[in-house]
This record gives sequence, structure tokens and C-alpha cells, in this order.
Amino acid sequence: MTSYRQVLAVPGMAPLLGVSLLARTAITADVMALTLFVVLGLELSYAAAGGVAAALTAGVALGGPLLGRMIDSRGLRLVLLVTVSAQVVFWLGVPVLPYGFLLVASFVAGLLMVPAQAVSRQAIAAMTTGQQRRAAFALESVQGELSYIVGPAVVILGAATVSPDVVAWGVGAAILAGGVGIALLNPPMRAQDETDAAAAERPPRRQWLDARMIAALTMAFGTTTLLSGVATLREAGQVSWAAVVVVVFGVSSVIGGLVYGALTRPLPTWLLLALLGFVTIPAGLAHDWRWLCVAVVGSGLLTAPTLGTVADVVSRLAPPGVRGEVTGLQSSAQSAGFALGAPLVGVAIDLSVPAGGFATAGLAGLAAAGTGYLLSRRSPARTAGTSTPITA
Repeated sequence: MTSYRQVLAVPGMAPLLGVSLLARTAITADVMALTLFVVLGLELSYAAAGGVAAALTAGVALGGPLLGRMIDSRGLRLVLLVTVSAQVVFWLGVPVLPYGFLLVASFVAGLLMVPAQAVSRQAIAAMTTGQQRRAAFALESVQGELSYIVGPAVVILGAATVSPDVVAWGVGAAILAGGVGIALLNPPMRAQDETDAAAAERPPRRQWLDARMIAALTMAFGTTTLLSGVATLREAGQVSWAAVVVVVFGVSSVIGGLVYGALTRPLPTWLLLALLGFVTIPAGLAHDWRWLCVAVVGSGLLTAPTLGTVADVVSRLAPPGVRGEVTGLQSSAQSAGFALGAPLVGVAIDLSVPAGGFATAGLAGLAAAGTGYLLSRRSPARTAGTSTPITA
């Protein structure tokens, strides 16, 4: 664990990871909070709640690159000021908005979501050396897993004990605290040797959006498409035991991320994603929640390593002058994958059997891995000194 001690010893890294965990946990819980408010507070259907969730997700996907570009050109604190203010207004207004206005406001709120995840990734790229970066991104991916375990669970518990209005205000307050905390820390978005005029110059998009970058973004999309499908399947069937399966998956992912980040030799991104797809397919053979718990361990162990490696590769390929936009594109690709995964496996289940849903999710990951491999094979040789391979 020496590599993790070195990462956490970087000035400002430990507080940044702590504050961004708070923000990301709240942001992860926002869809659940809105769903419960629409169903319990407005007494509307789950289909109506799905519309609000879709509007928020679409806003997040479209807003990622725009906010990233603003960070590149205007600086972090201005973006945080705008996004934190927007979130405060939105979450204060949620309990009093009629459904139609809530639908529109949710899209705007997604468009101006506090970019906690993207900022964390940019700061990690700026604050760490090449040797430290893989362990740092492993911690970042573990942080994401913890937020998915904790955030929705806290919201569900809150909705069961207090009103959905209070839960919405609580989510907004946590996003506010996380955003303000990041602004106070003001982590660097570029390394010291990247702050001169030449390094900060904005290269044309055709120069950096090459086959290697498209391969990395494709694998980011494929990873979350697979994970979103698996999440839908984990929670299907024996709903009373769904929480147990989710916890087993999350704990496995945390363990996998920590072990992988401590290894000295990384695996190619496409190979990790392909392995994740392979181990997901047979999970459909599980007959009850106990066997499903066993089946998702393999997927869990590979989830955080795959997500962390994708983030590492994207950060290495991104020129300093457009790192915010590139990181935003990665977030958008992952948001699009999350949005696609659930309906994709839903269609597969309707056309076949539940096992077909797991097979579809796994095959989606394999397809993205194969596409990423082929695209990166067409690209020029990697830059000397890059220690994290994309294909080999």
C-alpha cells in the first residue's frame, strides 16, 4: 500500500478526495431523491418519475463538456460559483414546483450540475506524477463505488423516516457543501509545468480527438452501459434481497480497485473491459439471490479497476489546454452509457429470459472493448513515457 500512502501524502489530495466524496455521494443520490419526490410527494407514477430522471441525466450528459470547457477558459471557481448557485435554487424549489416545471428545471439542473467527478479527475492528473496516477485513479474509482453504495441508500432511508421534501433539501445541502468545499480547496487543474502559455494553449479538436481518444471514450461508454444493465438486473426479482446483492457488488468493487491500484504492472483497458464482459454473462445462470451474490463478485472485482484505468488513459491523452473539456466528454460518455444500459437489458429480457439480460450487458462490454482495441490499433504509437497502455 506504499503507492496509496504516496498519493495521500500529496498536498491537498486527502481533503480533495474527502470533499469530493461528499459531493459525489449527494449527486449520485439526486435521481433517487427526485424519483421518490415525484412518486411520494406529487403522487404520480414511476413513469413520470422516470421522465424527471431522464431530463436530469440528459442535462448532465450535455453539460459535462460545456462546463469542462468553461473550466479550461474561465477557471474552476467561476464554474463552481455558477453551478453551486444553480443547485441551491433548484433543490430549494423542488418541493413547490408542479410536474411540468420540475421536468424543465431538472434538465437545467443537470446541465449545471456541480462537476465534482470531473474536477477530481483533472486535479488528480495535475497533482500526481505518472507513477502515482494509476493508484490515484484507483482511489477515485473506489470513491465512486462508495458514493453509489451510500447515496441512494441514505435517500431511501430518509424518505422512509421523513418527508421527500426534506430529503430533497438534504441532497441539495450536501451538493452545496461539497461544491463550496472544492471551491475553498481550489485544486490545481494543471500541473506546474503545464501552466505556461505554450502548455495552456488550446489545440484544435482534430489534433486530440483522434482514434486513441475515441477508443478511450468508447470504452468509457461501454463500461457504464454494462454496469447500468447489471445494476438493473441486480435489483430485479427478489427485491427484498436487492440491497444485499448491491452491497456485495460494491464491496467487491472497492476491494478490486484497491488491489489493482497497488499492482506494479497495469492491464490494457480493453482487456479489463473484455474480462468484465466475460464474467458478467454467466451471472444470468444464478437462480436466487445467494447465487447472484456469488456471481456478481467477479464483476465487482473488475469494475473499479476498469473505471480507474479508463480515467487514467483519458487524462494521459488529454492536452493540458483542453483537459476540462476532455474530462467532461468522458463524463458525458459514461452518463450516456448509464442511460442506455437499463432499457437495453430490459428489451433483452422482454425478448428472451432474465439470463439474456446479463448476456446482453456482458456482450455490450465485449463490443466496446473490441471497438476500443481496433480503434487504438489504428492510432500512432504511444508517446514515450506513457506507462498505462491502452491496448497492449
